[in-house]
Amino acid sequence: MTTPSIAELKAVLATPSPAADALQRALDLMGLELRVDRCFLYVRDPTRGRGRIALVWRLDEAVPDPRHDWQDDTRQLPQQDPLFRAALATEPSVFIDDVTEAGPEVLNQEFERRTFGHRALVHAHITEQGQLWGILQPCVFSHPRHWTPAEREYIEAATPLFLPVIKQYLSEQPEG
Repeated sequence: MTTPSIAELKAVLATPSPAADALQRALDLMGLELRVDRCFLYVRDPTRGRGRIALVWRLDEAVPDPRHDWQDDTRQLPQQDPLFRAALATEPSVFIDDVTEAGPEVLNQEFERRTFGHRALVHAHITEQGQLWGILQPCVFSHPRHWTPAEREYIEAATPLFLPVIKQYLSEQPEG
């Protein structure tokens, strides 16, 4: 695989347009370049403690679409999901090569199976000054996936690029 272009992603996210359009184009680009089955973006309003899976790219229609309405994400979700707890704590992004091999300190296997169904994923935390603004999640379903150093570098470089566009997205949304 060639190293994905961060410059191309920057250009997509910097294009003047409604935030939802720019974010969708960024997910489309990342999904194809990372060769994943799905890539979604969880957007979050940290002042309200609410978020939702707002945008998704899927390889094809057979891949589940996890989008949902706004939800309070500070009560039950952190109790059920260690990955979300890590995101709320603004810990570094988590790269999971195989959900079935990850320990309970990293993720809740039953929650992941029931809620998402993926086999390998990246839980990339989009944060600023101790606040969670979003989670970027590329994943694959049918097999484990080793995330290469180039892919890790790309994802780590990509996550902060989403922050200003997520803020714009939130400002363009009716109250959730």
